[in-house]
Amino acid sequence: MKSKVCGLKYPENINQIIQLQPDYVGFIFYKESKRNIELNNLESIVIDIPKHIKKVGVFVNESVEDVIEKHEKYKLDYIQLHGDENIDYCKQLQNHSINIIKAFSVDDDFDFEISLPYSKYCNYFLFDTKSNYRGGNGISFNWKILNKYTGTTSFFLSGGIGIENLDEALSIKHKKIEAIDLNSKLETSIGLKDIELTKNCINKITNKKNHDHTTK
Repeated sequence: MKSKVCGLKYPENINQIIQLQPDYVGFIFYKESKRNIELNNLESIVIDIPKHIKKVGVFVNESVEDVIEKHEKYKLDYIQLHGDENIDYCKQLQNHSINIIKAFSVDDDFDFEISLPYSKYCNYFLFDTKSNYRGGNGISFNWKILNKYTGTTSFFLSGGIGIENLDEALSIKHKKIEAIDLNSKLETSIGLKDIELTKNCINKITNKKNHDHTTK
């Protein structure tokens, strides 16, 4: 199990989070989000993040051209598509050698069959809670529904995960779960992560990862 801390936007906070060694860090490029990284001039900070920590740019229904431009400008490792992007959209990005995480909004009625045709063009999926917002809503969906996912693409689990329910998330046995996505439950204000809380969460995930590795 790996860790992803998403929605970072403040320079000092980003540097503090990097010291905690998450596996992935996420930066939001959605213009309607209060966590939009482009509200601050952070290009140099993002570029300088150590290469072993993978940088994810989150986009919502953006033009392919703009995504490609930001991917190059910020030296991103992954593009996370959190909107209504179709398979052809993913194919266009893949043709530019861009790694893709495709997000799906999940509720009790979600049909995981919808995700399967995307597998050919995406490195990972991300399952988040369906709501009126594009992520960062602090609400979890019913994780038992993950048992209905039978695809071959590994996934990130997102949606209202914090210290209070992290143990439950880490106990999920699905063989395709790749990472835990942490965001709003770690915040003292929008985009500002509590360092001690984030440290505790990352440590729990890392310990789980090390335990799984030694027991294989």
